[in-house]
Amino acid sequence: MKRNIFNSLFFILIFSLIHGVTFSQTDQEIISRKQAQAEMGIDSDRYVIGAEDILYIHVWREEALSRTVPVRMDGYISLPLIHEVKAAGLTPLQLKEELIKRLKEFIETPNVSVMVMEANSFKVYVSGQVRNPGVYRLRSETTLLQIIPMAGGFTDWANQKKILVIRREGGKEKRFVINYKKLMQGEELDSNIILKAGDTIIVP
Repeated sequence: MKRNIFNSLFFILIFSLIHGVTFSQTDQEIISRKQAQAEMGIDSDRYVIGAEDILYIHVWREEALSRTVPVRMDGYISLPLIHEVKAAGLTPLQLKEELIKRLKEFIETPNVSVMVMEANSFKVYVSGQVRNPGVYRLRSETTLLQIIPMAGGFTDWANQKKILVIRREGGKEKRFVINYKKLMQGEELDSNIILKAGDTIIVP
């Protein structure tokens, strides 16, 4: 009788261990696959999530809560249990901490990963006398000095002394006229502004 009970408990223990290992491996495979699919070069410390970005939220051992979600135009994402969460304006790491805090009401020790699958929100527009004008999606902090080479550099007719950067903040339009030649010579370094989402750079 005791031997039967012991054997039963032994098999239950072995089954639980195998099941746990299998589950953990499956969970890890999901994370690895999603990381491979995610946008390369995203800086989780600095990249600021915005509307139209696509995120993958993974909650370890909570398959029903793990999913790919779009960031809506109002900046929110929708998830089970915690419903609406403001994602825009946060980095992936900040959003992770917010999700952990919210999920603690339902899960004892939530383990959350946030991956940017598509970085669609951080766009700047480069036009005028550059070789490759167009829309550029940025995945990390980028300055004016860096965006010009990304756009192929200047054409032969570019006026490098009067580059215009147009920015909208708080419903108002700001304009910066920047002398790129002086920047390249190490002068007026304060003019090497860090670009923000939605900036328009015009090279006359």
